[in-house]
Amino acid sequence: MKHLLSLHDWSPEDIEKALTLAAKLKKEQKEGIPHPLLKGKTLGMIFSKSSTRTRVSFEVGMYQLGGHALFLSSNDIQLGRGETIHDTAKVLSRYLDGIMIRTYRQDDVEALAEFGSIPIINGLTDLLHPCQVLADLLTIKEHCGALKGKKLAYVGDGNNMAHSLLFGGAKCGMEVAVATPAAYKCDEEVVKKAIEDAKATGAKIVITEDPKKRLKMQMPFIQTPGSAWVRRTKRQKRSRRFRPIR
Repeated sequence: MKHLLSLHDWSPEDIEKALTLAAKLKKEQKEGIPHPLLKGKTLGMIFSKSSTRTRVSFEVGMYQLGGHALFLSSNDIQLGRGETIHDTAKVLSRYLDGIMIRTYRQDDVEALAEFGSIPIINGLTDLLHPCQVLADLLTIKEHCGALKGKKLAYVGDGNNMAHSLLFGGAKCGMEVAVATPAAYKCDEEVVKKAIEDAKATGAKIVITEDPKKRLKMQMPFIQTPGSAWVRRTKRQKRSRRFRPIR
């Protein structure tokens, strides 16, 4: 059974297959060609963190594929309010065909996969954002061609996007350069795993605090000057730390 918990878990062939299928379905959708690949299937969508784009994209996607999406907010289920992840995974596996979860802790996503008996999709955690990066890789492929050997620059904090771009780029044989302020570095374990992935595919990983020196001529370019979920009281402090990489 295939989960999408982290792009580190997927092989380069898995990613290429997913992108090829996505491109095919995107073309069919534009041409009005039905593709009910998930007819009769139901996807449970657990949202511990709310999101406009994640909910709309998954719900519309399931509809276009002939299936049904069931929205489950933290107010709709007992997860974290007396019911364990183990119990939730067991119960939902009896009713659903798959689960997409958007939450805080990566461990919670992995626990759902461990205790459940249906595919689990990581819609976002504080550590990783694999679905967004798959979409980014598809866009890069559409505009730049084959991913292997392409250069990708990321400037921002070492957040879930930076982590998943490292994994996705490494798996696809890209040259990925990530520039972050010293106070917002990428997770060391993620970087270590991404470097291991890069060795297997011929990719290159560059981690730096100085984008002016190390990110020249890198394209495509992704910039995220701080997390979108930062509280207002912290923004001024973060803004000062991000000045050197702007």
